[in-house]
Amino acid sequence: MEEGFVSNIYGVKKGFVMLETILDMAKDPWVIVGFTGQIFFSLRFIVQWIASERRKESVVPVYFWYFSILGSSILLSYAIHRRDPVFIAGQACGLGIYVRNLMFIYRKKKSEK
Repeated sequence: MEEGFVSNIYGVKKGFVMLETILDMAKDPWVIVGFTGQIFFSLRFIVQWIASERRKESVVPVYFWYFSILGSSILLSYAIHRRDPVFIAGQACGLGIYVRNLMFIYRKKKSEK
């Protein structure tokens, strides 16, 4: 009984230390930039999910690409700040693909007029 009580206290203490670490990181504006980019990048999936549910089929709305570009641009700036070549390469390549997809969409709309 005593051992469970001690490990439970330690678990609570460890949780507070993790929360304190997260709050300390949030003081760095670049961490906030990184999380903001991640939020926008993640929103693209919510937009895609809602559009698909409404049409009852899998669709990729144009806003998916806008959120992809916005989130990826912010994450790319964060990756450059961190000087992480793997993260930079991933976001830069993805960004090119997202822009290219928007170009295809607008080219098709223009030709349909």
